[in-house]
Amino acid sequence: MPKFTAYDGTELAYHLKGAGEPLICLSGGPVRAAAYYGTLGGLDAHHRLVLLDLRGTGGSAEPADPRTCRWDRQTDDIEALREHLGLDRVHLLAHSVSGNLATLYAARHPLRVRSLTLIAPGARPGDGKPEQDGVVWHADGFDPEPSRAALATLQAPVLVLTASRNGGPRPLRAADLAPLFPYNGRADVHHPWLEDPGGFVRAVRAFLDPDISELDVDGVRLAYRAWGEPGAPPVVLAHGRGDDGAEWAGVGARLAATRRVYAPDFGGHGLSDWPGDYGFHRLRNELSGFIRGLGLDSVHLVGHSMGGLAALLLAAEEPELVDRLVVEEPPPPFPLVPPRPAGPRTDGEVPYDREMIIRIDAELNDPDPRWSGRLASIEAGTLVIGGGPESHVDQEALARMTGLVPGARLLTLGGGHKVHGSRPEEFLAALEEFGV
Repeated sequence: MPKFTAYDGTELAYHLKGAGEPLICLSGGPVRAAAYYGTLGGLDAHHRLVLLDLRGTGGSAEPADPRTCRWDRQTDDIEALREHLGLDRVHLLAHSVSGNLATLYAARHPLRVRSLTLIAPGARPGDGKPEQDGVVWHADGFDPEPSRAALATLQAPVLVLTASRNGGPRPLRAADLAPLFPYNGRADVHHPWLEDPGGFVRAVRAFLDPDISELDVDGVRLAYRAWGEPGAPPVVLAHGRGDDGAEWAGVGARLAATRRVYAPDFGGHGLSDWPGDYGFHRLRNELSGFIRGLGLDSVHLVGHSMGGLAALLLAAEEPELVDRLVVEEPPPPFPLVPPRPAGPRTDGEVPYDREMIIRIDAELNDPDPRWSGRLASIEAGTLVIGGGPESHVDQEALARMTGLVPGARLLTLGGGHKVHGSRPEEFLAALEEFGV
């Protein structure tokens, strides 16, 4: 167990778990060592967790003078740990009552904080017991004053994971902190890394990744990547089933020379929320909400496979949102022959919700009969890209579907189902020629 010496000579211990960018974690509750965090639901697979045992807990020494457990002295401990680790700035995570400690540190050292994650941060102001003798273990409430001070100087982003009304000993809604921070409120459990480890890890990973932005669409948090200058003409890239927005990194970087490119993770995929309710109706609505949520009037829309069919449905039902439409190997809106069998259950973690696979396959086997008729309502210029005989998609059905879209053109590039991956140069050339 590694240790370091605080400014007043107290020896403090911490635990290291995992690999990656360090995340300093402060435990909540009186006299509670950091061991209860475990791996934070598997977050250690993506970040190096630095689990600090606060004074008098776990492997850390208990000072002779209990007054050294006050908040201000413990913020010095965080600063000493930062120096010990050789970090210029830190990602800081705090649970429950340690939300006070984290925000006080942020107020005192705003330039040392890269991000602040607060999990169920204590009681509502005024609900807790008052401090006794200024000792931290008796500071039960969440004090808003450090938060206001931090807000005035803190440039780093803040994520608040709130406790549910019935799930935690001191429930707090994110709205209580909204006026205090440029916050993103997620989760609704007191120990989210235990109750919903996957959701917890996705939310924190997305928050800590500087290349990921987030947008709330009808209560579902959608993570997305963006490339290019914000004022350039917008292009939205919709990924296929089981992929996520990172799938478009190569294409997005190339298009970004002249475009502002957005690549969201659909719900149930990647770092977005996994709501458990899936289908092409939801996918279409997520695309619509995403475009409108970004404040865009209309976009060039490029969709692959599942994302291609969702893009077609959006262009048919909300034509004002789509200027140009490119769909790569979309599943035609006709019943699959033979039907797609239920896929085998895979062991281990996968970057998508398995329930999503089941729901999407069921709709592809028995699609809404109204879908094919709606394609006649598409007003955007449409290019359909086929993968040729190497693809599992029925190319004759793809041609039949193309004929239902007014003025659409079918271009067979070959390369199989994922043309943008197998033949990126030909794919990008086709987009450029089409005006995307």
